[in-house]
Amino acid sequence: MGMGVRMNVAAFKEGLRAEVDKLHAANRPAAQAGAQIIYERARLNAPVSDESHFFYIRGQKYGPYPPGNLRDSIYQVYSKENSFKDVSTYHISFNKTEAPYGFIVHNGTSKTPADPFISKAVVETRAEVRTAIKARYLEEVNK
Repeated sequence: MGMGVRMNVAAFKEGLRAEVDKLHAANRPAAQAGAQIIYERARLNAPVSDESHFFYIRGQKYGPYPPGNLRDSIYQVYSKENSFKDVSTYHISFNKTEAPYGFIVHNGTSKTPADPFISKAVVETRAEVRTAIKARYLEEVNK
């Protein structure tokens, strides 16, 4: 006497594929949740002058720039070029057109100490970012 077992493997594969697609789709919102925390901290860390200011490069004067200009130029953006199926990348930086002196402030010069407000934001929020990414990822997957 024989016994046969029949299973529709195609339907099973489709179900798995749908789950994998759901996992991939959760990457971007999870990454954005972490990027938002870094972005907000970078804005808090950015130096803000008490009054309008100028900056000089090779003796040329630029400005005036209003107080908070550097802080207000900070942005976050999703990077399609640096993202793929399992990785979603966000860039957090300052707009060099709006605040061309941002690099000098962040990295310093031979005469001016660095104030790495964005780098500090990454370090200061590391644990919080991990928690937010994990929570948002699970929220997206469990929808």
